[in-house]
Amino acid sequence: MLLTALLLTACKTNKNVVQDKNTTTSQIKNTSTTKEESKKDAMKAQITYLQKVYDNMLYQKNIVSKISFTIQSGSKDITVPGSIHMRKDDVIRLQLFLPLIGTEVGRLEFTKDYVMIVDRIHKQYIKEDYNKVDFLRDKGLNFYSLQALFWNQLFLPGYENVDNSQLDLLSVDFKSPNNTISTKKDAMSFQWSADKNKGLINKAYITYSSAAHGSSNLEWIYDDFRSFGSKQYPHSQALNFKTTATKEKKEVKVTIEMNGVSDEKDWENRTTVSNKYKSVSAEDALKQLMNF
Repeated sequence: MLLTALLLTACKTNKNVVQDKNTTTSQIKNTSTTKEESKKDAMKAQITYLQKVYDNMLYQKNIVSKISFTIQSGSKDITVPGSIHMRKDDVIRLQLFLPLIGTEVGRLEFTKDYVMIVDRIHKQYIKEDYNKVDFLRDKGLNFYSLQALFWNQLFLPGYENVDNSQLDLLSVDFKSPNNTISTKKDAMSFQWSADKNKGLINKAYITYSSAAHGSSNLEWIYDDFRSFGSKQYPHSQALNFKTTATKEKKEVKVTIEMNGVSDEKDWENRTTVSNKYKSVSAEDALKQLMNF
């Protein structure tokens, strides 16, 4: 009887050990499964939201509008009328005019191949292939990056456009008042602040930090959204640029207020400069324009 009792006790103890082991293994598996499911749910939520932001992209191929252009730098504060002409994946052109008179005083033209600044007052211009600039090329910044900023869209450094298959290269922080979308490349970080419900981008923020070249940041603010076709487009865009890359800290603010946005397509997409104009350096041209 004593031996039987001991055997029964041993069997019961062994059974409990096996049950405890199986329970622990099951708990570990359940915890692992829960974490994996949570990770998948979080990724699904990110992609769903990024798709909403992506779907706000305009269908139009052209954006044309009269503008009020303001630039502030140091003691300079200049506001002039102008116009903007943009053709998707082709050109961005800003023209500035003398108030009341309407004579063109300056033109900025960005294409996939070059950037051109025309100074009508001093009859001079600059034309540079910015794809050959090491910093821009190495950081993946190009015409398409600038276009995305003007068109109120997401972009990825080094890519021409963002499509559905690339949305997982971006991350979303849902904790802030507006959702924050972000990505990085080397010493540069890119962020967009977007409305939680509509997915409209209301701010883009690009920062660069280097021990050798200081820090620079660009803040691009969007406001005054109005219907443009079936989508919404910001008729007010403000650019704040700060840098310590120069010997002294520099800050430039530009505001573009649009009036009468249309999808007009009957306009020339390239500027031809008269042979009476002389080619100058970018530094000299900008210095003269600011003095004016």
